Amino acid sequence: MQPFIAAMLKVRQAFYAAAIRSLLRTKSLLKSILSFWISPSVLKAKDVETDVGSLLQTRIEEFLEDVEWRMRNEVKKERLLAFSKGLKGQLEDSLLDNQQCMLPSYNHQLPTGRECGTYLAVDVGGSTFRVALIELSGRDGAAPESKILKSRSVKINQAVKQLKGLAFFDWMAERIEDTLSGQSEGQETSGAPLAMGLAWSFPIEQTSLRSGLLQGMGKGFLAAHGLLGQDLGDLIQDACSRRGLKVQLNAIVNDSSATLLSKAYLDQTTRFALILGTGFNIAVHLPVHVFSPSKFGVRPSTWHEAAKHVIVNTELSMFGAGILPFTKWDDLVNASHPQPQFQPMEHFVSGGYLGEIVRLVLVDGIQTAGVFGGVVPPSLREEYSLDTETLSKIESDPSPNLTAARQIFLARHPMTYQPTVNDLQALHSIASNVAYRASSVVAAGIHALWELRNDAEHILASDSEHTLVAYNGSVMENYPGFRASCQSKLDSLVEASGGKAGMVELMYAEESSLLGAAVAVACLEG
Repeated sequence: MQPFIAAMLKVRQAFYAAAIRSLLRTKSLLKSILSFWISPSVLKAKDVETDVGSLLQTRIEEFLEDVEWRMRNEVKKERLLAFSKGLKGQLEDSLLDNQQCMLPSYNHQLPTGRECGTYLAVDVGGSTFRVALIELSGRDGAAPESKILKSRSVKINQAVKQLKGLAFFDWMAERIEDTLSGQSEGQETSGAPLAMGLAWSFPIEQTSLRSGLLQGMGKGFLAAHGLLGQDLGDLIQDACSRRGLKVQLNAIVNDSSATLLSKAYLDQTTRFALILGTGFNIAVHLPVHVFSPSKFGVRPSTWHEAAKHVIVNTELSMFGAGILPFTKWDDLVNASHPQPQFQPMEHFVSGGYLGEIVRLVLVDGIQTAGVFGGVVPPSLREEYSLDTETLSKIESDPSPNLTAARQIFLARHPMTYQPTVNDLQALHSIASNVAYRASSVVAAGIHALWELRNDAEHILASDSEHTLVAYNGSVMENYPGFRASCQSKLDSLVEASGGKAGMVELMYAEESSLLGAAVAVACLEG
């Protein structure tokens, strides 16, 4: 009998150890199994609960430490410098023959800051249409450099997106007319048409500063239906003429170019513009000699004679293949993505993907370490169900018990299990580490472009002057600590290259799309 009892004890002990190692999903399930195998005389129920709880928490802490190591170790200064160097090499290659990236715009003039006048600015985004009448007064006078005299913002709902072909441009012209109604008598009776600039957040094949061939817009828009390849400038100009509007479209810019122009009008040290919200991109001002002639396509000789520099749409989101610090969770993002190699850097840093990375890490932690009691909220089984805005609000909660974070999370992801403070802290930790990695990668991208520009201008890092990186976008503007983390990493990289902290500075660009569109037109009249 004794050998049998001894054998049973060994079986129980082995099972107990295996169960703890695998950390079954809920404490109650683990406790029930242990209660069945272990007699009260061997282990008291209270001791089981305490021991199991302690071991579960240890397992969660080990998981979180692993997440932190994977997200932060690969973006330490030495590794970031190596990534920046590799990225710079990819950028240099794309200056020669890549027709998708490092695209020189038609904007070759930066504002002097002395441009003055009244301009109509139109901004067409993925969800909002904005029109503004903007007065530029220059930065040397007593009046504010810019002033919005009139403005109108309209949500682009599904009905508007469904407008096909010319109907969409007629809708635009009607909104412009609504905004301009009630102008002063002097503006109404002036013989010259009102100069207009357009910020267009969709693909076009630009053929001049005010022209570009319309391409598919995506995001549910049907405006290009039957109009693919037609000139965007003419489509908008003709729509305005049909309503009798005295306006003249003189410039089309994308959002990154508009951001650069808007801040350069206010500060002449601006040479970069960063867009980081749902998407990701950077514009940079570079000398034209670094490009192969084929990158410019067919342009009039007058443009080449005048252009010494040009604003470049880098499409930086498309870079980083083979050199980004991938984790198993990034591999999961790519495994289900229809174009996993198209925008590798955007998958690491943009608001469109940060929530998905955190979701994948969290689900992993729930299933393998017992976070959230081992219970996956039903909604989190769906791809992209955890958005970056939710994470931003969770990280904004300063309370020790994360009360606001709990309410926000459960409102958007209801579940029968009630998360503990430790569970919420785990989610907070995961989000923080993912955001930290993203801010570091963005800093490395800016650093690579800064070094590329220094080389192109034959400037030593130690001699480089203060340079502004204008930014906007929901992640840069709203995600807690993101901008500060990005600036800190950027300072570290610049110092490692021989520069000084603060030499390359991130600065918010307010109303960048509208102001940039107006400035683009004003530069033509300077």
